Amino acid sequence: MSWQVEKALDDLMAQETGAVCYPFGTRHAMAICYPNTYDVAMSNLGMQIIYREVNGREDWLCERAFLPDKDLMKVFDKTGEPLISLENRRPLSDFEILGLSVSFEMDYFNVPKILEMGRIPILAADRGDEDTLVVMGGPVAFFNAEPLSPFVDVVLVGEGEHFIHSFLDAYGEGKARGLGRHELLRYLAIHVPGVYVPSLYRHEYDDDGHVVRIVPEEGIPAKVERQWHELDQPAETVIATPNTEFGAMYLIEIARGCGRHCRFCMAGYCYRRPRVRPLDYVKSAVLRGKELGKKIGLMGAAISDYPYIDELVTFIRDQGLAFSCASLRADSITPTIVKGLAESGQKTITLAPEAGSKHMRDIINKGITEEHLLQSIDLATAAGIRHVRMYIMVGLPMETDDDIQGIVDMTRRVQQHMAAIGNLSRITLSINPFIPKPFTPFQWMAMTEKKVVEKRLNFLKKALKDKQIELLIEPLRSAYIQGVLSRGDRRVGDLLVKAHEYGGVKGWKRAAKELHFDIKGFLYDQRPTDAVMPWDTIDTGLVPTYLTDELKKAETGEFTIPCFDGCRRCHICGGHHDEVGRT
Repeated sequence: MSWQVEKALDDLMAQETGAVCYPFGTRHAMAICYPNTYDVAMSNLGMQIIYREVNGREDWLCERAFLPDKDLMKVFDKTGEPLISLENRRPLSDFEILGLSVSFEMDYFNVPKILEMGRIPILAADRGDEDTLVVMGGPVAFFNAEPLSPFVDVVLVGEGEHFIHSFLDAYGEGKARGLGRHELLRYLAIHVPGVYVPSLYRHEYDDDGHVVRIVPEEGIPAKVERQWHELDQPAETVIATPNTEFGAMYLIEIARGCGRHCRFCMAGYCYRRPRVRPLDYVKSAVLRGKELGKKIGLMGAAISDYPYIDELVTFIRDQGLAFSCASLRADSITPTIVKGLAESGQKTITLAPEAGSKHMRDIINKGITEEHLLQSIDLATAAGIRHVRMYIMVGLPMETDDDIQGIVDMTRRVQQHMAAIGNLSRITLSINPFIPKPFTPFQWMAMTEKKVVEKRLNFLKKALKDKQIELLIEPLRSAYIQGVLSRGDRRVGDLLVKAHEYGGVKGWKRAAKELHFDIKGFLYDQRPTDAVMPWDTIDTGLVPTYLTDELKKAETGEFTIPCFDGCRRCHICGGHHDEVGRT
């Protein structure tokens, strides 16, 4: 190991609190890797939870690995040494299992790079009985694993706190039986609910390249049921370190799932049932954060929807602690929240109307009115928070030029309202192109053509050219790559393999050309609702017609009310899944 790598890893570990390190060889060994650099990866609470769960067992150890940053990558490129784990400094190929926790499409390009650097055969088809088993979890595994199917042996479809234990137990049983790789994979797919093994399913295509059938091997389940988890395990910072985006914070998940039914939102469907953590637990976690001298970071899909949010904020402030949270629902924000945020030093209120016109917000089922926005701004301004940031999407299904004008009109009305209440601070619009996601009512929809989105963005830039208004726009190239990866089939996996040969994301266009991959057709062709989708192997528990019914409601702007106690509309709560503890 070069001294530069050793020093970099020593420096990282010296600043951590909470990491564990068992002697290598005393237990079965698993490495876990969020496919990005340390500062990004260690901001991911899900990866830290799995690290805790595996190391809490008596028979396994879990170590971490990360993509080197730019400076350290130069060292690896120069020396050719393998990527190693942080704790025991072992090459990834020394571990029985490599767990990949994948959350974002653009990280897909890092997966083959990490495997290559870790001395693990990049393609699952090239691995033998003695090679590391590559297992993928994380949100990507919940909705469409196919673009990464060339690289992974096993996909864990579900929330990992309990799931990881049933998987490791079955893995141990299979190994004890002396099963070879293929038979071990079959054993896992048959005996562990939620285990998806891509190599055990054959995808068949028609002459136009559309998936028409997904055929499992004999004895393998045709559908893999997504696994759910009651919030009875801690979900808070496991390893505290200053070297992350949220390094000053102690992260606490206070709720999981969202029942608002926004029709564009993958997270709202893949984590459908809203579940909240008991206030007593969250308070105890706050106190653990206090012991470390950290600011409290509240995690959840909609923080202001947490039923005990005012009491929690009051408790945090009474402890003399600052806190922060993600974007707030404009229709559930309270004076207590904004006062607490202001006292915590927050200078910006972040709201997510997603669209400027009522017409568009009805289509996406956002459920937020302009009055909600203005009331939230009033509360924030009164508390001393003057900067307003709003998330907006362009290129949504059924969007018209009038809806784009609606973004301008809404922004100007917000600006006028702020001026009327004495708030002359900046407005920031964070604008992103809409990307269709699997398991949402818009999964069949085409992306709006790039040239149309460019025209609409240029219109917004001109119409909102104002010193008080800032526009932050996601690069369109990245968005349209994500559009392919989000709904990609296994041919997109082949495209990733070829792109890796040409340097990753920078080789994307060259790879597509060489493979004759029709990117435009893939993005812009609307799919029939009876089409076989690449992710149809996964059963999320939704009523089969639920998404198509929601798409019809979108076309008429019909509102779907949020989840409520006793609701059985989509069957995620109750129905045939009652036996796994959902109520």
